[in-house]
Amino acid sequence: MAQGTSIVIPNYNGAGYYKKCLDSLRNQTLPPDRIIVVDNGSTDGSPEAIAREFPEVRLIRFTENTGFCGAVNAGIRASQDEEFVILLNNDTWADPDFTAEMVRVMKKNERIFSCQAKMLKMENPNAIDDAGDYYCALGWAFAGGKGRSAEEYRRPKKIFSSCAGAAIYRMSLIKKIGMFDENHFAYLEDTDIGWRARIYGYINVFAPRAHVLHVGSASSGSIYNFFKVLNTSRNSIYLIYKNMPGPQIILNLPFLIPGFLIKAAFFILKGFGKEYIQGIRQGFLLCEKGRVEGKKVPFRKEHMASYVQIQAELWINVIRRFSRRG
Repeated sequence: MAQGTSIVIPNYNGAGYYKKCLDSLRNQTLPPDRIIVVDNGSTDGSPEAIAREFPEVRLIRFTENTGFCGAVNAGIRASQDEEFVILLNNDTWADPDFTAEMVRVMKKNERIFSCQAKMLKMENPNAIDDAGDYYCALGWAFAGGKGRSAEEYRRPKKIFSSCAGAAIYRMSLIKKIGMFDENHFAYLEDTDIGWRARIYGYINVFAPRAHVLHVGSASSGSIYNFFKVLNTSRNSIYLIYKNMPGPQIILNLPFLIPGFLIKAAFFILKGFGKEYIQGIRQGFLLCEKGRVEGKKVPFRKEHMASYVQIQAELWINVIRRFSRRG
């Protein structure tokens, strides 16, 4: 039987971040069995520095940027012998009990597919950066608790999906439902894999005692930019196509249409309307690519209970989004 835990860290020009992250992993009360850094064609000298300063780390190097999905999948493939794999952004600092707490939660229930840590803002550790990800009927994915007091999030809970910036996954279930979909490249890939697990009847949970500090947007450079808006809007269309059967898409259209129109208006006001609309167009093309590749999650009658539960959450999460709870 597989044993142990690996930590996979994607890196792209992370010279200003990797040291704090990797130093924190040297101080874990439950050290991981292996640490894997997957470099996505960095040109800032960070992979050479990591190899020199952290010889215990296994470094996988790509000559070009394969996106978040390509990087973490390479790390997951290198972790096949482990029971769990932790994905961790390079712009994080992990509390000494981070690994121990994540593994402890996973061992409590074999139906847990993933578990997310409490992500706190690096510049303000008393504020939540992400306390579990949600998805709603408007077609919006959002981070629970963002900007709220960390003290409000002290209890474990079920969540829609885990933010892959600080999450642990059960390797046996990844082998069953599939790895991250590299068609996403970056953004919403963690919502996709968490949603897929939910369809199969598994759960995702939030672990409030596992803490990480997070800078945020370290690779893309800012909260809103061409790359992020384009990829997020494209992937939002693909996400729906992949995980909703046709009748469920039709059921949600009265929510999805205004949801996308509101987003379009928002990004037009932010100066990214062209990128958002371009991304939507590319999203429909990506759906066709996914259809040819057989990426759509097949509908099965035995998953009906999961679909019903997920749909109820999509409606409830509309309320959660506007109440800023989660």
